[in-house]
Amino acid sequence: MSHLFCFGFGFTARRLANKLRADGWTVSATARSEDKCVALKAEGIDCQLFDGTVTLADLNALERTSHILLSAPPGEEGDPVLNLHRDDLAAIDSLQWIGYLSATSVYGDTGGRLVDENAPLLATTARGLRRIDSEEAWLNTVTTISLPVHVFRLAGIYGPGRSAIDQLRSGRARRIIKPGHLFSRIHVEDIVTVLEASIARARPGSVYNVCDDEPAMSSDVMEYAADLLGVEPPPAIPFTSKSLSEMARSFYADNRRVDNQLIKSALGVTLNYPDYRAGLKAILAETAD
Repeated sequence: MSHLFCFGFGFTARRLANKLRADGWTVSATARSEDKCVALKAEGIDCQLFDGTVTLADLNALERTSHILLSAPPGEEGDPVLNLHRDDLAAIDSLQWIGYLSATSVYGDTGGRLVDENAPLLATTARGLRRIDSEEAWLNTVTTISLPVHVFRLAGIYGPGRSAIDQLRSGRARRIIKPGHLFSRIHVEDIVTVLEASIARARPGSVYNVCDDEPAMSSDVMEYAADLLGVEPPPAIPFTSKSLSEMARSFYADNRRVDNQLIKSALGVTLNYPDYRAGLKAILAETAD
């Protein structure tokens, strides 16, 4: 029986798990709190506590797994799963696929130029540098201990409950204007499509950019979402405004466009939501009262 073990169970992992469980898979996961584990167990998902500092208390589920999804972010001490369970993973006879969820932030700032999977990794932030180190560490295990690792560099993730539509409905939306600054993004269901395609066509050592076909300014996305809802967009805030926090500014530090051709040519993926307009329309339909 196919068995997915998720180190971390956030927005993307849950969507993949729900899809695979509907297809008859067994799913196990980790969580950082006892309350979340109790909730997951109530859903029929085996759960163990894992905060990245202590090894799993029970390795039975891990030892039976066929596929592993890694979404726990690296810390200052490196990747927590590799640090604590490298040898355990190497000993799993049934293991067929490992998916490591990274981010397109590893490319850093390209001044808006297009980057594919072979582009240099120019991140300068601490978070981006940790991602680069973690990717390299996982990919090294392909040759050193034969782990079937695949790296997925995800663009900005959105979906039901996590989109410009939800921000507008909650009153948290902001429309920051920085002309010419483009963001790549990806609907969570298209991430699931890519992960399933990789599971079906495992190529250990592969790296994939996961984004849609149309990078766009965040202000354009917000304006389109407001139009769909029939409301006025939030007031424009120039990027130069002193009201912006350093955290908000950090999201605009890098400007790049991301090439997604490899997921199409190597994995045969057809995106359900090739641009933000298709994605937001689907979210509105899914979440309509």
